[in-house]
Amino acid sequence: MGLKDFYRSKRLDQGRARFLCVLVALLLLLLALLGRLIDLAIVQREFLLVQGDARATRLLPIPAHRGMITDRQGEPIAISTPVISVWIDPTVFIATPKQYLALEKLLSLKIGSIKKIFIKNQQREFVYLKRILPIDLGKKIEQLKIPGLFLESGYHRYYPDAAVTAHILGFTNVDDRGQEGLELAYNDWLQGIPGIERVIRDRLGHIIARLNVIRPPRPGNNLQLSIDTKIQYIAYRELKNGIAKCKAKSGSIVVLNNKTGEILAMTSWPSYNPNVRVSYHDGRYRNRAVTDVFEPGSTMKTFSMMNVLASGHFSLTTLVDTAPGWMIVSGKRIEDERNHGLLSLSEILQVSSNVGMSKLILALPAKPLWNLFNRLGFGQTTDSGLPGERSGYLPYMKIWNPFVLATLSFGYGLSVTALQLTQAYAVLANDGIKIPVTILKKTQLPAGQRIISAKISRRILAMLESVLSKEGTSPLARVPDYRVTGKSGTVRLLGPHGYDRHHHNSIFIGIAPASDPSLVIAVILHDPSKGLYYGGYAAGPIFAKVMGYALHYLNQVPDA
Repeated sequence: MGLKDFYRSKRLDQGRARFLCVLVALLLLLLALLGRLIDLAIVQREFLLVQGDARATRLLPIPAHRGMITDRQGEPIAISTPVISVWIDPTVFIATPKQYLALEKLLSLKIGSIKKIFIKNQQREFVYLKRILPIDLGKKIEQLKIPGLFLESGYHRYYPDAAVTAHILGFTNVDDRGQEGLELAYNDWLQGIPGIERVIRDRLGHIIARLNVIRPPRPGNNLQLSIDTKIQYIAYRELKNGIAKCKAKSGSIVVLNNKTGEILAMTSWPSYNPNVRVSYHDGRYRNRAVTDVFEPGSTMKTFSMMNVLASGHFSLTTLVDTAPGWMIVSGKRIEDERNHGLLSLSEILQVSSNVGMSKLILALPAKPLWNLFNRLGFGQTTDSGLPGERSGYLPYMKIWNPFVLATLSFGYGLSVTALQLTQAYAVLANDGIKIPVTILKKTQLPAGQRIISAKISRRILAMLESVLSKEGTSPLARVPDYRVTGKSGTVRLLGPHGYDRHHHNSIFIGIAPASDPSLVIAVILHDPSKGLYYGGYAAGPIFAKVMGYALHYLNQVPDA
């Protein structure tokens, strides 16, 4: 072999070696790829599927329909309507000038405001642009096809009667949770449970497939109230008109079925529209019939007279000398509007004599009067189910002195709510039996508690009819074709220097038909400043109109 052949042979051997090295490297790479494929396809398959789903699938809430609130006839007074909310993912949100202009028009939101929201939340993946929009806007917004802009379905509360039922129902917030009134008190009952749905989103966040419903939504429960919307509307209208006529600062009215304890109407003024979220700071959100307390004045003489007759020490023929129209008790003066002279028990109620009532009560032990007031429900809530209800104040008898006892007998020194006072008068209408009051419709008559004998209740009812006579304090509270019994109250308001002679609460509470009572209505006006401020002349006419309508509407047989 020559030198030339030797070098040729050596080069061939080197070529074979390089080829083998490349071949081995390729085989090793192939084995590595095959191993990785096995690892991904078999060993880590479950893990990778979970990770892939986590990046593509999402769990979305399915909104639940809030339960409907109806009146006693089944008429809806609070319903949930479908709405949409618009939100963006600032990390992928991109809009052209033309799309911005379209958004500005559809959302009633200035372009500057939209850009400000976008710039301020660039590090977030979720931020609302506008909430609670009509459902028909959804398709128009979707047609814009803006990356990073999405729609969210939901429900929003709507109140057909607006201000008429506002204080009873209250309202919900933007998330459809109860904030005031029965919406708050019964939120857990009314609010449904949202469902959960699994979907697949693309890289821009758009839903491209709906996989399955993990949990279907559960709608909220409906709630039927004792309220009758027709009576409610009349009560609202007459209260509003009456307040405007006498220029009172505020007022409230309660209509109660005394036989069942059901509240047929309850409204206050000023009111508000729960469909329009405006911030007020004048107390108009309060349901004054249960949140505002006041001294009941002469309306308490009814129950003081109950105590007088129950004592057995006085009869209907008893005469009380109220001359000269005033008296001194514990060094303090108690007086009537004028000197009424000699009065019977019935006439003491008819002319509303403070002196006559004080003399009767001071002649008796204090404990029975306090026990009667307590059993009637004063100083405690009615458990009506209405949020914010206050208990009022009934001073304990150990702190009473003769003057406190005397003023208590004609309604000073204690505080009540309009609903408390209505419930107490319902005892009188029910032959002395106290029925629990409720804002919910009842399907059966509730059990009651006897407070006073039926005989005494009937006597008081008969005595109070004279209050509406021409000689009484409330002739304007009479209702044509019906016998009405009731009591007025004109209460001086407490000012910085004691009771003010120029500011009053005007009250009238009445029962009808007197022969077979079915309704109790209380009207309270706070600080009327025009015309006569006496309870029978300011609140009495409002009572007469509402009672007259309610009796005819409920087909009550005239008894006059």
